[in-house]
Amino acid sequence: MTVLERLPDCARVAVIRLRSLGDCVLTTPALTILKESRPDLEIGVVVEDRFAPVFEGISSVQTLLPPAVAPLRDWKPQLCLNLHGGTRSAGLTVASGARFRAGFAHFRFARAYNVIIPKAQKILGVDRVVHTAEHLASAMFFLGATRMEIPRARLSSERHPEARPYAVIHPIASHPDKTWPAERFLSVAAQLGMESVFIAGPGEDLSAFQAHRTLSGAPLSEIKNLIANASLFIGNDSGPAHMAAAFGISVIVLFGASDVAIWRPWKTPAETLVGDGGISSISTEQVISALARLRVHA
Repeated sequence: MTVLERLPDCARVAVIRLRSLGDCVLTTPALTILKESRPDLEIGVVVEDRFAPVFEGISSVQTLLPPAVAPLRDWKPQLCLNLHGGTRSAGLTVASGARFRAGFAHFRFARAYNVIIPKAQKILGVDRVVHTAEHLASAMFFLGATRMEIPRARLSSERHPEARPYAVIHPIASHPDKTWPAERFLSVAAQLGMESVFIAGPGEDLSAFQAHRTLSGAPLSEIKNLIANASLFIGNDSGPAHMAAAFGISVIVLFGASDVAIWRPWKTPAETLVGDGGISSISTEQVISALARLRVHA
């Protein structure tokens, strides 16, 4: 019998996904698969407050839990699934008191788990690099979820279909090797036939883009609603790019050091651009050509 077959009706399942915006967004297809396979389950996500808006309002998640021992243990999950890895999440998995404690075989602290999940390639029966959405969904299949096509990520938002078209541009990244030059973002924005809104996280500098509307350090729920109503997203490989893909809008992502096969936009109209000489070798003209292929006016 699979783990899911051994869970009683209306059992509680705690899924640990502490942080990292892109990973949080790409966890939602796996949660959809779990809920569709066992609609009776009560699914709780253990997540830091700043990333909780990713999981708010989606039908596959009934509870959000802080990453602390007492609330998790008091919730009394029968299955605790660690999709984060690392020391803190392993400790929470053990402290959950769950009968089944699941984690991937490559995670550290193997003794924290009594259900060891093998590599996604083995579960999916493929011999290739897998996307992060596939990797996370494979855990659900291993636990006994119904085999199905892995869906697009899902986020909840306030939609305003009457709003004038605009593009969201995210010009910031965690490392220079992943950051396209600011002047090229500005050049592309000047050629769009719509307003451009530049976004950044807390403490990130958007001073180079002050000629346009900017939004820096806004709550994630606000960024989520902004992206949901956009007509286009352009940016470096980043968490906001995965949010845009979840809403099914057209996405252009510029890649530097990241692996495109693992982190490309998941199931949305998208263009991924990789320069042979790193991200700075991607030209403005390549982005304009990508817009044309997506049939976005520029």
